[in-house]
Amino acid sequence: MPYKYLADIAVADVAFEASGATLEELFIAAADATMNVMVAELSTIQRLEEVRFAVEHPELEFLLFNFLNELIFFKDARRLLLRVESVTIATHPTLLTLEAIARGEPLDPARHAQLVDVKAVTLHHFRVEQNEGGWQATVILDI
Repeated sequence: MPYKYLADIAVADVAFEASGATLEELFIAAADATMNVMVAELSTIQRLEEVRFAVEHPELEFLLFNFLNELIFFKDARRLLLRVESVTIATHPTLLTLEAIARGEPLDPARHAQLVDVKAVTLHHFRVEQNEGGWQATVILDI
C-alpha cells in the first residue's frame, strides 16, 4: 500500500503519508488515502461515472492541496465517491497544471461502509518532497 496513516500528528484530524515513484503515482496514492478515510473499502466504489478535472498552481504543494480538495468537493457537491485513474502533471514557466481522470459512483450508504466525513485538506504539516525512492507527501485532513 503506497500510503500509511499517522496517528501521532493530529488528534482531531486524520494524517497520512503517501508515496510514489513519480509525482503522478504520489497524487493517485494521496487521492486513495483521502477516499479511504471516508470509505472503509475502496473496492466497493464502482467505476460507473467518469469525471475529468484540472487544477493548477505555481507551487507543487498547493497543486496537491487543490487536487485533494477537488475530490472532496465532488463528494460534497455531487455525492460522488471517486477513484483517480490517471494524473498528468505539466510544468510551464510559471505554473504547474494537473489533469485528472477519475471514475466512481454516487455514495450509497447500503454499499459503502462510511468511516468519517472529510471536510477539507489542511495546511498544517502539509508537505511534498522528493526523496531517494521518488516522492512523499504528508497530509492532514479535517474531519
